[in-house]
Amino acid sequence: MGRASRFIVGALTAGGLTLAATSGATATPEAGPPPVGHDLPKVPVMRGGGGAVASVDPIVSQIGIDILERGGNAADAAVGMAAAVGVVEPYTSGLGGGGFFVHYDAATGQVETIDGRETAPATFHDKVFVGDDGQPMDFDTVVNSGLSVGVPGTPATWEMAAERYGTKSLNTLLKPAEMVARKGFVVDQPFHDATVDNAERFAQFPDTAKIYLPGGEPIKTGAILRNPDLAKSYRLMRTHGADVMQRGELGEAVVDTARNPRTAPGVSVPRGQITMDDMRAYRALVKEPTHSEHKGLDVYGMPLPSSGGIAVSEILNLLESYEERTGRQTEDLSEGDWAHWFAEASATAFADRNRYVGDVPGVPAKELVSQGFADERSCLFHADEAMTRPVPFGTPDGSYGDCQTSGATTKVGAEDQHTTSLTAVDKEGDAVTYTLTIEQYGGSGMVVPGYGFLLNNELTDFNFTPVTQGVPDPNLPGPGKRPRSSMSPTIVLKDGKPWMTAGSPGGATIITTVAQLVAGVTDRGMPIGDSLAAPRISSRNGTSTQLEPLLADGSVGEYLTSLGHTTTKVDRLGNATGIRVHDRQDLEAAAEPTRAGGGSAMVVDPE
Repeated sequence: MGRASRFIVGALTAGGLTLAATSGATATPEAGPPPVGHDLPKVPVMRGGGGAVASVDPIVSQIGIDILERGGNAADAAVGMAAAVGVVEPYTSGLGGGGFFVHYDAATGQVETIDGRETAPATFHDKVFVGDDGQPMDFDTVVNSGLSVGVPGTPATWEMAAERYGTKSLNTLLKPAEMVARKGFVVDQPFHDATVDNAERFAQFPDTAKIYLPGGEPIKTGAILRNPDLAKSYRLMRTHGADVMQRGELGEAVVDTARNPRTAPGVSVPRGQITMDDMRAYRALVKEPTHSEHKGLDVYGMPLPSSGGIAVSEILNLLESYEERTGRQTEDLSEGDWAHWFAEASATAFADRNRYVGDVPGVPAKELVSQGFADERSCLFHADEAMTRPVPFGTPDGSYGDCQTSGATTKVGAEDQHTTSLTAVDKEGDAVTYTLTIEQYGGSGMVVPGYGFLLNNELTDFNFTPVTQGVPDPNLPGPGKRPRSSMSPTIVLKDGKPWMTAGSPGGATIITTVAQLVAGVTDRGMPIGDSLAAPRISSRNGTSTQLEPLLADGSVGEYLTSLGHTTTKVDRLGNATGIRVHDRQDLEAAAEPTRAGGGSAMVVDPE
């Protein structure tokens, strides 16, 4: 195909980057301007030079390409794309949420991260989700309430990323998303289906229903969704920066919505505890990434409070340990043996993640990503037999023998995140992987009245009570604490330069999706598009191993069962994106070909 940006035309004006409507769009009976991006194709893999992006949506990817074409860098593109996702996929992310931003700087060779995770109010404590009867509160009741809402971190993340790494102003970068919110976009089948799935809870909140349940029914496929209130919010962010969330009218509206939820007649939900003091206290934090070595490559990921960087590295380390113990190479394994190896590695990593990782002091992060720890943990592995679940956690103490002696374990906590992940590499070699969220689809279900964005339910990522009696739980609620996350934005370097990026949504399955995407390329020698499209497995130290249909219904599922795995078939796992950097002018962007309706990969100058 020709130049991707022929579909949506960007132009630098006195006010900054703007985005015109799709050239091929036709007028509709609805009032208002023609929608944006109606004719953009979804291309799962694209190779070429000049910069590359991948995301869940072609409007989002096109905005990133336009920014790169007009002199922006990878950080600029990532911020502009993230803002657009908040418009076209508002159930997964937006101004009311948070996320993790991983950045590689070609000029310095350094990888840094921004922790934009939401925080708990100062009044939170470890019993906040425990009822008067001493039992955990009903999960769904907490989700659909003000009590689940954490202090949003996305606005501060965008501002910090633009100022620290970007070349364009936040004012410029948010203009395309503002325009998409105002002009609208055409609702596709996955958006309609997600609205149907959430219709019952959206109906509890009139301000949400007004946007997504017009006339009392889920917005239909082919309809044009315009959100002028969200456009207004982006305009406020463009002109006032993150301060408008932390100290201004957006923040005041968030606090009022969480503390005094507007509900339908007869509906009552728990009130939130966020105050303007909590909003003012929020900080996006620059942190060193996690780092491990794998197959001669350097793997960088997100540190605490994410468990993603730690767990992905441990899975990759365990695969190396299994090679050492068996004398076999992962690239030579059958599909059944590969699935078995990966399931055992991921279950082991989750045992350690569940025991040690949270927003608490003293997490042994460097030991958890060390090869020595993985070598000790690998003694539990058997090539012809599944480990008994739950797998015991290890002792990451820096003193490692041939095998661990502890048999203690923990139960598996709940986590049901629906996020989005995007990635960009520019012509100078800067790279970004950014995963952001409002927690489950539709977050708390509450749209901020007059401002058009959904609030997160991120505080339900805390464990309501300790998951295992007598074992310390690092992920209980606390004042100002950030909930543990599985988001795993990853950048892989070779000889100090970008070699691959990877990220995915999907709750705790993010970790297994990203690890499979990376290992498919690094260990199995697959092109990134093939690795991304391959059927997935997820074993998180619970009672069963999840398999996508192509695995569950075939010989792989039968083989795993013969080894003692209990398997469960699921429709899909993850919705990943990635970029393989062959060299600075040979970039291969990849997105989902079919999962969740498919994603969008683009390069500035296609081959």
